[in-house]
Order: sequence, then structure tokens, then C-alpha cells
Amino acid sequence: MIKNTIQSAGLLVLLWLLFGDFVFVLGWFHNRVKTYNNQYSSKEDAPDSQDQSCFCHLTGVLDDCFCDIESIDVFNNFKIYPRIQKLTERDYFRYYRVNLNRPCPFWADDGHCSIKDCQVEPCPESKIPVGIKSGNYNRYSQVANANTDIVDCEQAQDLGAINSTLSNYSKEAFEDWARHDDAQDHFCELDDETSPDADYVDLLLNPERYTGYKGPSAWRVWNSIYEENCFKPRSVYRPLNPLVPPRGGDDDGEGFYNWLEGLCLEKRVFYRLISGLHSSINIHLCAEYLLDEGWGKSLWGPNVQEFRQRFDPAETKGEGTRRLKNLYFLYLIELRALSKVAPYFDRAFVNLYTGDRQEDRATKELLLQFFNETKAFPMHFDEKSMFAGQKIEAKTLKEEFRLHFKNISRIMDCVGCSKCRLWGKLQTQGLGTALKILFSEKEIKNLPEHSPSKGFQLTRQEIVALLNGFGRLSTSIHQLHAFRALLKKKR
Repeated sequence: MIKNTIQSAGLLVLLWLLFGDFVFVLGWFHNRVKTYNNQYSSKEDAPDSQDQSCFCHLTGVLDDCFCDIESIDVFNNFKIYPRIQKLTERDYFRYYRVNLNRPCPFWADDGHCSIKDCQVEPCPESKIPVGIKSGNYNRYSQVANANTDIVDCEQAQDLGAINSTLSNYSKEAFEDWARHDDAQDHFCELDDETSPDADYVDLLLNPERYTGYKGPSAWRVWNSIYEENCFKPRSVYRPLNPLVPPRGGDDDGEGFYNWLEGLCLEKRVFYRLISGLHSSINIHLCAEYLLDEGWGKSLWGPNVQEFRQRFDPAETKGEGTRRLKNLYFLYLIELRALSKVAPYFDRAFVNLYTGDRQEDRATKELLLQFFNETKAFPMHFDEKSMFAGQKIEAKTLKEEFRLHFKNISRIMDCVGCSKCRLWGKLQTQGLGTALKILFSEKEIKNLPEHSPSKGFQLTRQEIVALLNGFGRLSTSIHQLHAFRALLKKKR
């Protein structure tokens, strides 16, 4: 296994040796190999021990692509994660406009979660940069918003509470970013940003974490996604479905995965994207778990036992490893989309407008540096292998793919917890935007250099969702490294 690890990461390390930061990365890689040697030095420390079983099979090349997990770990944790964290803290990316009051279109409303303070708590409108709430995205305001201080308006960091910003201040917000792209390009059901029910939410004040939202209501949402939107016939049983009684020997998942492997690449990819998104969300809930709700400030942190219940092969009948590998697969898909959309932002007239000239210039510079890192990754997913059959069949399949995913974005309006709904909608829209990019190669190649394009356009909300959604995936992979260390320490 050590030999395979070194070989699989060798290409990436050599590239970094050529392009910089090699002392830091090489030192990490040396320590990592040393750690593997220490882990495998005795029978007692074998990775199939109870505390390390979550990770013992999380290695090697991923299915449906030629990239390996070890290379993604190095690339993400040292190249991507620090940069995406800085980006999502910038004013342009921290404010997301969303309608959390849309009714569930598929079943009677179960009612929102009963967790205390699972409500929207508006922040003062003065906290929103003037350029964002005015809607003038493609030019600078005469009065720049120079106030860059972050004021924490979250009075109580309770479980499911949402700190939204600006209730209904600007009905005309985002006019200058009218959607030019054809509706068929959308993979998501987009919120009406001008709706009086749409609010700005400060994502930094509303982190994704454990809220206590679980049980039949949460299961119903995920069951509807998997059972009705992942191209699965009802005769095929998904393993560990909490809404279906155990089926004895049929519950080991073999029948399900034999069916999955028999699907075309596109439908197989679809399932793995949804599973990866589900895994990423679960990792965030385990990493930011309510450990103590005292009289003062609540204590949040990693819950190792919760993590093992969701991902340990022994606890999940082998499902845990598959779930984590699907997270890495989803990461590759969105990473590829980010590398492809870089030319859209390279154009000089594209501004990440907030109204503060200095802030906007620094944000775009950070974004372009980030895109350069994504383009340097040597093992990108090849999306050209998808929808590559006969023209009519490929077009029909692509439309089916799009409609299924769009339906999933609508299911997010059925999530009962406000904070869970917020992050579910954002991450679903982020993935939908990534898919839109991947399948708009021709339009991106033909972008005019000095003017907007009606063939391909991104709204501000799509940009915010794309970067924050990928930031969540990057954080998940980074948090896996932390859980690995905690499990080792526990042992």
C-alpha cells in the first residue's frame, strides 16, 4: 500500500517540485509516508483496527476517472483549502440572497423543525455592502462602502437559527445581472431574487453545522432524492434505507451496486454526485457538532462517534467507504468546472462589485489566483466522456439528467430546518452551476472579450453558490484529515 501511495502521488509531487512550494509539500509527503510506515509496523496498529477502519479502504484510484485519493488530499489541503477559505470570507461571497419561505411542492408541509430559534433573524441592512444591495454590479458606485469591519450580529448561536440580513430592502436588486442564458441551461430551480420573501443571508454568521434536524422528516427528503430522482427502479433496493425494513441478505448492497455498475456513465455519475453531496453535508454536521449547550456560549466541535456511525464500514455494512469516495468524485467534478470557467472571469470588464473599489480589486485578484491553482491540477475529470453517444440519444439523456437534478433542487424547499434548507439550497445550486459550466464548453470558448455574452452568463447568486459550494467540499476533505488524526489519537 505504501508503494501504491508513493506511485499515485508521484506525478503530482514532481509537478509541484517544478512549479514551487516544493519544500513544504515534500516535507508533508515525507511525513505522510513515515506515518504510513508507523501505522503498518505492527499488527496492533494495522489500519483495519476499530478506530482506523473508517479510512483503511479510503485509498487508491477513484472509479470512472484516473485520479487517486492521495493526490486530491495533498492538492486540496495545501493548495486549495487555504485559498478558498480566504475567498469565501470576502464581502462579495459571504452574502447570499435566498428565499427560505417557498412551500414544499411535493407533499404537505411537515412544519419547520421544533428546535428553538429555528427562525430567520434579520441583521441590520447597514451590514450589506452598498454595491450588492443597489444592484449596480458592472460599474463602481460614486460612494464606496469603505466599512470592511465584520460585526457579529448573531446574538445567540442556537442550533437551527438563521441570521439573515436585509429583510426586503431592495426589490430591484440584481437587475444588472439579469439572466441572459437560456432557461434550458439551468440545472436548478432558481429562487426569484426580487421576491419580497427573498432575504440576504450572511453565510459567515450562519455556518453549516449540526442542528438536531433528523428522523422521519429528514429521511423523507433524502429518500425522495435517491428513490425518485436517481434513475432507480423501485425493484432495486438501496442499502441502509431507513424508511425500508431490512431485507436480510438482500440488504448487503450487492444487488444495488450490480445495478449501478450496469448503468451508463452519465446515470452512474448522477448517483455518485448526489451521494457525494450527502456525504459532505454529513461530515460538516459531524465536524461542527453541539458538544455542550451551557449557560454561556454553546460549544461546537468534532464528534468522532457520530462520524463513525455514518462512515465506519463496520457500522454501515461497507457503505461508509463508498460514501467518502463519492465525496472525492464530486470534488473532482466541481474542480473541473472551476478550471473551465476561469476565462469568464479573466475578462477585464467583469467586476466582483460590492461598491468598495479596493475590496473588489483584491477579491478578483484572489479569485484569479485561485483559478490558476485549479487549472494546474494534473488529473482533471474528463467530462467529454459524458453525453458522447448518438446525437439524439445524447441530447435526450442530457435533458433527462438536467430535469432530474432540477427536481432535486426543488426538493430542498421541503427541508424543515431553516439553516439546513439554506445550505442545502446553496450547495445544490453550486453543483447545478458547475454542471451548467461543464456542459457549456462551446459557449465559454466563444465568449466576447469586451462585452457580456447572451450565450453564457452567470448571475451573482450562481457565482456565490459555486464558490461556497466548492468551499464546503474542500472543507469536508480537510476535515477528514482532522478526523483521521482524532481516531489515531483516540487509539
